Amino acid sequence: MNKNRTCLAVLAAAMSVTLPAVAQEDGLWDLRRCIDHAVENNLTVRSQELNRDQRTIDLNTAKASRLPDLSAGAGQNFSFGRGLGESNTYVNTNTSSTSLSLGSSINVFNGMRVNKTIKLDALNLEAATADLEKAKDDIRVSVTRAYVQILYDMEILEVARRQVEIDAAQLERLKAMFENGKASAAEVAQQEASLGQSRLTQTQADNALKLAKLDLTQLLELPSPEGFGIVIPEVDAVQPLPVCGPEEIYAEAEGRRPAIRAEQIRLDAADMNIGIAKSAFYPSLTLNGGIGSNAYKSSGYDAARFWDQFKNNFSQYVGLSLNIPIFAKLSTRNSVRSAQISRSLQLVQLESAKKSLYKEIQQAWYNAVAAESKLASCRDALASAESSFELVSAKYENGKAGITEFNESRNNLMKAQSDLAQARYEHIFQVKLLDFYRGAELSL
Repeated sequence: MNKNRTCLAVLAAAMSVTLPAVAQEDGLWDLRRCIDHAVENNLTVRSQELNRDQRTIDLNTAKASRLPDLSAGAGQNFSFGRGLGESNTYVNTNTSSTSLSLGSSINVFNGMRVNKTIKLDALNLEAATADLEKAKDDIRVSVTRAYVQILYDMEILEVARRQVEIDAAQLERLKAMFENGKASAAEVAQQEASLGQSRLTQTQADNALKLAKLDLTQLLELPSPEGFGIVIPEVDAVQPLPVCGPEEIYAEAEGRRPAIRAEQIRLDAADMNIGIAKSAFYPSLTLNGGIGSNAYKSSGYDAARFWDQFKNNFSQYVGLSLNIPIFAKLSTRNSVRSAQISRSLQLVQLESAKKSLYKEIQQAWYNAVAAESKLASCRDALASAESSFELVSAKYENGKAGITEFNESRNNLMKAQSDLAQARYEHIFQVKLLDFYRGAELSL
């Protein structure tokens, strides 16, 4: 009897043990390694990197538009019958002509369109860079959430395994008592049913853990979750909430979060687009110049040598071209109006992004507060469940409680442990998320 009581006490104590922290080993991934790998390999992040590279090219193209253009031309014509001869008169003969030209033009003034386009493309590059940082932050949060989910599922699986061990030991004990006439067949059958339920719970917990690993490995763009494992970090059971409230956290995050910064930059770009549209109201002035020469050959007539003709016919030109817009069928006016509407829409986008950020911070704050309260309640519930289990175990050993009461007390203890694990990891994640909004790195 004392031996059996000692066995039950040891098993009860084992149920209250949490997962031990382990050092990182080969094949195990800690949170930092997961985040770094995801940031480097995630397809969404890579897509944003390509978008940023494209914006860099657009900016380079806009800057190069300040340079003059340069083009060369060559022509070879054959004329049969009446055509223009060497003396610049028309004759009835077959002629051929060769021409070469080199020309260049440069924009002198076009309503500051070039400068504003360069500024616009620079803003677009900044916005694309902020979008890239947002994509990285999103994947960091997703990876951390998935990592914490695995930690929780690992602890639940460990609780389920210990439950199976306890039920199996209890079943063996009842079978021995049944053979000695100290337990009924109904008690043995009931305990067999409890063991079957415990094994089902373990299977469900194992499946949940596999799915959690699958979610994380998919975020990491790994080909398969097979062989994947994570480091169990040493974390404090209590993570203190930030001393400031959600309003103060939002004030810190508003100027730092890339999602807000990207929308603000796009608002500045919308202002620049209005200026570009208005530039069409102004006249444009272009400076152009070039050189050229030609040579003719008419059948039946003597002609100077080819290179002599090119030398004698060599010409140069330089000029200014002024274009004054008078009426463009209201297209310029409507372009300005469209740009102004786009700015108003972008202002709405900015306000929406700010409100979304504030809602996220509010939700994280109140989730953390609720998790902190739940964590304290779960600790009290676990202490009560452990005390109740010890008392019921003692009564069961002394024949004053049945197997049903014993299993019910044991199940209450298991639920209390699961609830505590869930509350602890939820509290850890929400507090870390609040710190992340304030500028800290995500870590456990």
